[in-house]
Amino acid sequence: MILVIDDDSAVRSSLGFLLKHVEYAVEAVASPKEAIDVVRYAAPQLILMDMNFSLTTSGEEGLTLLKQVKIFQSDVPVILMTAWGSISLAVQGMQAGAFDFVTKPWNNELLLKSIRTALDVTEQQKDDAQEMNRKEIDGKFSFDKIVGKSPALMEVLNIVARIAKTNASVLITGESGTGKELIAEALHVNSARKKESFVKVNLGGISQSLFESEMFGHKKGAFTDASSDRTGRFELADKGTIFLDEIGDLDLSCQVKLLRVLQDQTFEVLGDSRPRKVDVRVVSATNCDLRQMVDERTFREDLFYRINLITVHLPSLRERKEDIPLLARHFADKQSEMNGLSRVIFSPEAMDFLQRLPYPGNIRELKNLVERTILVSGREVLGVTDFENQYQHRDDSQQTVIRPGMTLEEIEKQTILQALERCNNNVSHVASSLGISRAALYRRIEKYNITVKN
Repeated sequence: MILVIDDDSAVRSSLGFLLKHVEYAVEAVASPKEAIDVVRYAAPQLILMDMNFSLTTSGEEGLTLLKQVKIFQSDVPVILMTAWGSISLAVQGMQAGAFDFVTKPWNNELLLKSIRTALDVTEQQKDDAQEMNRKEIDGKFSFDKIVGKSPALMEVLNIVARIAKTNASVLITGESGTGKELIAEALHVNSARKKESFVKVNLGGISQSLFESEMFGHKKGAFTDASSDRTGRFELADKGTIFLDEIGDLDLSCQVKLLRVLQDQTFEVLGDSRPRKVDVRVVSATNCDLRQMVDERTFREDLFYRINLITVHLPSLRERKEDIPLLARHFADKQSEMNGLSRVIFSPEAMDFLQRLPYPGNIRELKNLVERTILVSGREVLGVTDFENQYQHRDDSQQTVIRPGMTLEEIEKQTILQALERCNNNVSHVASSLGISRAALYRRIEKYNITVKN
């Protein structure tokens, strides 16, 4: 049963008709008191709830009711209904435990999609008691591009397995080089959208001036250099999944434009005022602390709650060192196959050496070290000296010297300072060498009060 709470009889009638038409059982009430009488003795599958129940528009009644509902039925998903101008209220509701929010006047298709997603996610959470090991999970899901079986990785894969077939928006967090794109792709290939497009967008590489053209497309003549029509990324991803990488690098003006399309699933092509609908699942990724950015007002709180219905945090390679032998073997076999080389063997001492390294660059750093050692040494049996030579070579020119007791922030600052010196303060070259965007680099330069010489 879906419980509808709204003081407007027309809203209750409309929602009741819509939900019954798609075969949901519905109960509709007009006041907080009636709602509490229902949830006190029964557990609805889902609650659709207005934020205001009198002439006031503060939303306090709705927030109070939400907290009361959660006392009686903590596991029941609640979807808030609010006007677009009251999005800040919806954000407060999400903080208080709401599952999602939709704006009035609502779009029937989007509302039903949100309801189905909420019910799917809730059902998956009920079924997640039994964790699967690597063999079991590979028998049911396609995770062939993801190497490892450590407890830290298996926790991630079990979460992905549970949420892949839902339409829930997912935020993937973790340090650079941990494999966030592979997790995003795994979410897609294990979903009902797997036969449709998986569109990757590096938001850190799109300038503010080109954002709308890249994401929503443009018509010929829409601006000076628009010599032909262009299809935007959202349209390319229609019916499939769009992967918004480096979302923490998006400036505030572009965040507003992105929020609108995520909220309404509609957009306008530049040069064409006709709104276009799109059906996409949104998966985002960042190595930034978005909660801290929200506190610092550099990332919109409403966008934050829109993209992270589910959060998947990827562990660093330092937290899953037992996977290093499997990863090293995988990268070595790929490199040998690509270059027509004989299969290499790692000596026990070499593998022990690889497992003792700090890997600030995570899996990407391990991959580069293994591939470079294979190509430079030319040996079929790789010993500890072969890896020491290549790692030491990198130490001399690139690697940060890590002293006992150094924090991650101190390591990061020292790495940036050394990269600036190595690249003669060319910010573009520094960002490229560190594997981050210019915007991300500038944020770190400001954070650590680093002076860039001209």
